[in-house]
Amino acid sequence: MDIKAALAKEHSKKQCDKIVQYIGSNKERFAELMDLFFNSEYRIVQRAAWPMSYCVRNHPQLIAPYFKPLINNLQKKGIHDAVIRNTVRLLQDVEIPKKYHGKLMDICFGYIQSNEIPVAVKAFSLTILDNLSKQYPDIISELKLIIFWSGNEERECILQDKKLKPDASE
Repeated sequence: MDIKAALAKEHSKKQCDKIVQYIGSNKERFAELMDLFFNSEYRIVQRAAWPMSYCVRNHPQLIAPYFKPLINNLQKKGIHDAVIRNTVRLLQDVEIPKKYHGKLMDICFGYIQSNEIPVAVKAFSLTILDNLSKQYPDIISELKLIIFWSGNEERECILQDKKLKPDASE
């Protein structure tokens, strides 16, 4: 399969599933997808994000060589919401190397505080922060305060979903 041609042909769940099935656990095929994700034109990058997240969900070991560029990519200006959404979606389900924890926490805290970021990205970011809070419990009170005082319309949904209502003492 020519992955780039498949991504260009159509953007559908069916096409995504075909690409994911073709890649399977094959590192070389996944590397081809990641090269398209990092280095292709806007539309191909956007479309590569979806199968990337599903490939990693099925085979988490595939993402190991890509943590640094993946996290650095989140800091680029002007990347499509689909790229951000699918990146944080996959990061919530994998073990993140310790050397990236600080940078990723900063990124996720930025997402949940932004009025420009879609709810799905905020939800996935909250899951990442919740996962990291097991190792860094000090972030929990900051996380609760940010959510509670954010004023975002999504606040109540997030609070109910993540059960993060601040204590009366905070």
